[in-house]
Parts: sequence; C-alpha cells; structure tokens
Amino acid sequence: MSADPTELAAVQSVLRRQRAHRSFTDEAVDEPTITDILDLATRAPSAQNTQPWEFVVVQDAERRAAIWELAARLWEMGAKDATDGKVDDHMTSDVEQAVLGGFAKAPVSVVVCADTERWPANLMDSSIWPAIQNIMTAATAHGLGSALTTIGTILVDDLRSILALPETLEPKAVIPIGHPARTLGSSRREPVGEHAHREEFGRAW
Repeated sequence: MSADPTELAAVQSVLRRQRAHRSFTDEAVDEPTITDILDLATRAPSAQNTQPWEFVVVQDAERRAAIWELAARLWEMGAKDATDGKVDDHMTSDVEQAVLGGFAKAPVSVVVCADTERWPANLMDSSIWPAIQNIMTAATAHGLGSALTTIGTILVDDLRSILALPETLEPKAVIPIGHPARTLGSSRREPVGEHAHREEFGRAW
C-alpha cells in the first residue's frame, strides 16, 4: 500500500506545528469540534483494547478556575523552584504566566482520567498517554492550541472534589484547549540523527 502524498503531507504538517500553547483568546470552541477531538483520542491504542480512558470536559469558567488554582498553588509551593537551572528564564516566565492564569483562560480544559477498573493502575500509562497525544494532535489539526500539563493532578483529592471523580478514576493530565492568542512557529527539536541508532546504540543513523 503506497502512501497518499496529500494525506502524508497533512499529517507531517500537523505534527510539525504542534506546540505547547500557553495563552488563549476567549473565543469559544464549538461542541462538534470538541466531540471530534475526543473521538480521535479514542482511536489511540490501549492494552487489550480496554480503552481505559475517561474525559471530563470542563467549560464552566468557575470550575476551570478552580482546577487551575490547584496548579497555581503547586507552582507557588515549589514547582517553580524545581525549574531553576533546568530551563531558560524566558520559558520559566512563559510557564509561570500560563500556570497563574493563562491556562484558565482557555475555554476548554480536558481532564484525562484512567479507569483502574478496566486496567491495573501500575500498567496504565501506556494505554493513556497515546490518547492524550491524540487530543493535542487533533486540536492542532483543528487550528486550536493545547498544552500537556500534569501539575493540576498532583493535588488529587482536591481535583476529585471539583470534578466528582470516583476513587476508581485516576487523573493523569489536564489539557487546556482553545484558540491561540499568538502564533507559534514549528517545534524546535534536535536533529533525529542525534537520537537515532542503527542496529545498536552508538551506531549513527
């Protein structure tokens, strides 16, 4: 089966444009678009096709603010200090502005949860993260921005209370989705040759 050049080019374009967006306009995202993004998320692989994902779509402004307040609290409690020396000042400032308000402005926050009744918690990650990636890829294809965050899931009891999550659901990520407030260029990545090996480690691709 040969590749469809048009389809291949479209996929390449989406993946190369996917970036972490941290500022959003207040323009709403229509529900058919949200539904399509979630449908594409469910096309991800999962162990034994258990599909152990649950998506809580939060559009209410007060509830979104409550979720992102958890992230802001953790940032002030020490997450900011943990970034010192690991990223440049510009990125630290960008992330701080997002955590302290930028993410909350996105009209949609999707909390991705793992259903531990469908698959063991200690084996869950490989069945959840592909769906999370699909959400962000689909958002990019729709011309929207998104970002992968986990900081808001650390205060799990607080998050459970906000979303009425049962104990069997383990929150894994909170993904803000909305129209980007600014245009970002292509993602910056090291050349694949610096990370790919032929047959064995150390033999350059």
